[in-house]
Amino acid sequence: MTATPAQPAPGEPRRLVVRGVNWLGDAVMTTPALLRLRERFPAAHLTLLCPAKLAELWPGHPAVDAVWALAPGEPPWRVGRRLRAERFDLGLIFPNSPRSAWELWFGRVPRRVGYAGPWRRRLLTDVVPRPPAFVPMRKRSRAEIRRRIAAGASGAKLETTLPLRAHHIFHYLHLAAWVGASPEPLAPRLELTAAERAGARDLVQKLAGEALPADRPWLGLNAGAEYGPAKRWPAERFVAVAREVSRVTGARWLILGGPNDRPRAAEIQQHLPGAANLTGRTSLRELMQTLTACDLLLTNDTGPMHLAAALGTPVVALFGSTSPELTGPGLPGDPRHEVLWTRAPCAPCFLRVCPVDFRCMHALGVEAVTLAVLRRPGPGRSG
Repeated sequence: MTATPAQPAPGEPRRLVVRGVNWLGDAVMTTPALLRLRERFPAAHLTLLCPAKLAELWPGHPAVDAVWALAPGEPPWRVGRRLRAERFDLGLIFPNSPRSAWELWFGRVPRRVGYAGPWRRRLLTDVVPRPPAFVPMRKRSRAEIRRRIAAGASGAKLETTLPLRAHHIFHYLHLAAWVGASPEPLAPRLELTAAERAGARDLVQKLAGEALPADRPWLGLNAGAEYGPAKRWPAERFVAVAREVSRVTGARWLILGGPNDRPRAAEIQQHLPGAANLTGRTSLRELMQTLTACDLLLTNDTGPMHLAAALGTPVVALFGSTSPELTGPGLPGDPRHEVLWTRAPCAPCFLRVCPVDFRCMHALGVEAVTLAVLRRPGPGRSG
């Protein structure tokens, strides 16, 4: 964690608590807001309250002085009791849940800043209006999906783009701006120590159980998606891309993912000779190291996609049921990353399971994805 000056200016908060979000990708997208808070309150002690599963993200992060891990199922009143003992001056609540607001209310944080939501307006001292470009991630009904598909087939015009500042990075920056921080965007940022970066390739080879060639690209392949199958490009297409990229560049592939991705990863490994399957075998911190060892990550819209971008690894990301304009990798417009999205009439639907024919993902062809990977500097090209 960072060391901050001992004495804030008169009237500035001395102890600031931020209630972090609950999902990995969302947590990465909050880092620009956290950095702006640090910039605005350089002398305040900033504590991040987050689920225990995400605590490993934050060691060494320049915006954060301390991390409090929330145990699974820990009741809000107990969290509040912990907070009361620290006498925080100011609290920002990034999630929209009632629970997160209750925690700071029970903690008697005198100023509690967040967006309105069900059962929480009275728990906040500052109810922040949504930013002008806010777009809700509303799930489409089956009937609406069918109507949109029919309209698209008839040539009817459908909305295809969202405002530039609809990305969730701006959603969190807007909250930080309410307490005086700059709303201007920064790229999401995560930190590893110099020793962790230096040892990343050794760690990968240890996990792989073999010496991977140092003179060839190491490419990550993340074919899972915790949210549901609607976000997963077909496994056989990942295999086809990986085989062609390896043929052209000699690259070695590292198959990545969490424990729930193991069956899909095993299927891919079976058809991808030479790939190292690290799925479900890394801690969060080790996954971060592994991603820095990769020259590129080919991925669905997942938490590891956001991790890679925030650690500086180029990303080729495949979107179907979700919107890159809301949750794309890195800072919108970053040329290091490439997003492929076919904009099917029914997308984004934000559903876990496609209720029709999975056209958004089926429309992403192997050739287009292969070319996108080969365009990145990672697979052996200078740039």
